[in-house]
Amino acid sequence: MRISRPDLRPLLTAAMVALLPGVLAAGDWYMPAGDRAAQFAAFNEPVRRSVVDFLPFRASRSAVLEDGTPVRLTVLNARVQDWFVLETGREARVWHLENAAPEIFSVTLDTGALPALIVASEAGDVTCRPWEGALDEAAATGLPYAPICDGRLYLRSPGSGSRTGREAVAEFLRGYVPFGENIVTLVKDTFYRDAWMQTSATLDGTDAGDVVEALGRARLASHPVMRANLDVELVGASGRQMEAGAWYAVADAPGVYASVVQPGMIDREILSRRGEAAGLDGVENRADVWLFGFDLAHFELGYEVGTDHPAVNWSPRPSGAGRNASLPGPDGFSTTAPLARTGMLSPALTDRVAAIFAGGFKREHAAWRRGPMATSNHGHHYGFVVHGTVLSRLQPGLATIYALNDGTIGMRAWRETDAQLLPRVRFARQNGVPLIEPHPETGEPVPGRLVRDWMGGNWSGSAEAQLRTLRAGACLREAEGRSFLIYAVFSSVTPSGMARTFQAYGCQHAMLLDMNSLDLTYAAIYTRTDATGALQIHHLDRRMAGSDTRGRDGRLMARFVEYADNRDFIYLLRR
Repeated sequence: MRISRPDLRPLLTAAMVALLPGVLAAGDWYMPAGDRAAQFAAFNEPVRRSVVDFLPFRASRSAVLEDGTPVRLTVLNARVQDWFVLETGREARVWHLENAAPEIFSVTLDTGALPALIVASEAGDVTCRPWEGALDEAAATGLPYAPICDGRLYLRSPGSGSRTGREAVAEFLRGYVPFGENIVTLVKDTFYRDAWMQTSATLDGTDAGDVVEALGRARLASHPVMRANLDVELVGASGRQMEAGAWYAVADAPGVYASVVQPGMIDREILSRRGEAAGLDGVENRADVWLFGFDLAHFELGYEVGTDHPAVNWSPRPSGAGRNASLPGPDGFSTTAPLARTGMLSPALTDRVAAIFAGGFKREHAAWRRGPMATSNHGHHYGFVVHGTVLSRLQPGLATIYALNDGTIGMRAWRETDAQLLPRVRFARQNGVPLIEPHPETGEPVPGRLVRDWMGGNWSGSAEAQLRTLRAGACLREAEGRSFLIYAVFSSVTPSGMARTFQAYGCQHAMLLDMNSLDLTYAAIYTRTDATGALQIHHLDRRMAGSDTRGRDGRLMARFVEYADNRDFIYLLRR
């Protein structure tokens, strides 16, 4: 399942090429087909290498400064152009750069007599030579994202989890993002206002009640009124009273909806289907499930790794044929250096952030211990892609949520044939096998074939090795021509209970994310106050506020947005 949005790059390419004599913008990173094929073939080889050498769609340009100093700029995915590595000096100091607005800016290295980085757009081009001191100054700030080249680019540095580091980042965000002339204003006011004019007109005319009607109610045996623990104000609800299985619009958050249910309320016809899932016990039947639904006509999807997780070394689980002792990790490396893991959202995106939820398993648990998947493809370590950069291979058969460089959002079990999509994958996160997938013959959504197989499905469990535990998952659903992403937290559930719940809510694809604590199943949506523009945090479960920290002024700081975190996360941006 997927939904698309328009791609702005074709609108910019011709103008950029015409404006930059001697410097090809979009074509600047072109490689002959034979070289591209050889690079992709090497990507699939089990050899020791750095993460940059591993990347299949990278391309480089080199130049020499007037004093003989070499510089080289490498785009990590020429089709996406989000991330770059800049090497400067004979001893090759390495800097990790991020394009602040890849839909708008094209970045290249002018290799002429006066080498420079050129950031091109229809609003005008910025020429900069950050190796003349700007990179050192940016690095000295200690910020995870330090602006260079008039804010068009960021120098990424490893995120700091210390209180001092958090306060420094918060102060930077408060001064740089909500106010003043900055890249956020440029992108939002100059480009997005018109780029999304047609879509916005449609959305502005959509009544939240119409969308609630399109979502309908989950297929339940009964729809009792429940007392919810949601940290949001709902349209049409009386206080915290919600009808089970119904959807309610979240106040001041267009396109966001909420629901609650207990698995034991699901229609008996679903629960009694033979051969699909295991039966639910009395505890699981009564355990609350909290859900956020997002109308994807409103949102873009992204993904960011944490400062530490997921790692890229070996999980201790695979053994035998599933482990290659000659390699430091399943893809040939054990560190993402020189790429900097910030563990937080780019400041260019904070004014559009609508929601964030925790990512998936850390590497230790993200591979198979036993069975066929443990002894093939290096144990099937869960893959992930960030800003078009493959940090861990996407494994066939694993449940995958992804976003392409044209805005397409999808979820499905990854396939061998999806290798053709890989150059266009901007974000992706894998986590185990599907909870819900189409039946191979009928195409109807059914529980995944390994839902009942604890070891075969690599479902893990609680610290006490209990299969029933706190879990989070996500699904995609089509309803009356609209696409919805649903994120759910199950207070005590087995994979079968998750599958049955997502079935009742009409999902076509569903996957597990993380589990065992509210910290690891964290979900929040965001609104802003009219007076100050301060971010207001609304959690899926009120108790998730304990995962956020407070600044010196006592204000709650948004996890993943205002300070770095060691875990990965998925985010939604308003269009």
